[in-house]
Amino acid sequence: MNTVYGIVEAQNATFPVAVACLLLSISRASYYRWVDALPTKTALRHEELTREVKRVFDTSEGIFGHRMVHYTLREERIDVSVGTVAKIMATNGWYAKRMHAFKRTTVQDDDAKFFPDLLGRNFTSDTPGTVLYGDITYLRTGEG
Repeated sequence: MNTVYGIVEAQNATFPVAVACLLLSISRASYYRWVDALPTKTALRHEELTREVKRVFDTSEGIFGHRMVHYTLREERIDVSVGTVAKIMATNGWYAKRMHAFKRTTVQDDDAKFFPDLLGRNFTSDTPGTVLYGDITYLRTGEG
């Protein structure tokens, strides 16, 4: 508030704005433009909440969604609604990583027979019928 406009703001309770502006040789319109450019209490609170939401989200390594971020902030005694947290996260593109359960698809049989690769992965042949190979992989399809 060390500008001329800040002086008008500070003396607002003592002098009317018109008188203060006249004494300081500034126009009232420029003073009101300066007042309108100041961040509101709501904007300052929103910036503070955005910093807190980012801190909690980054601490969770991106796993927490808006409900867990809200719960953590409430545990830290930061008063905020779950909707505000969701809006802040959506606005900044912060989405929780989806965790998928690990599904083991291949189980090796320790008692299974091992057949050596006699062809050495070379499936070409000069004479028909001298190299025979097949694939018995089972793939499930929609037809059965």
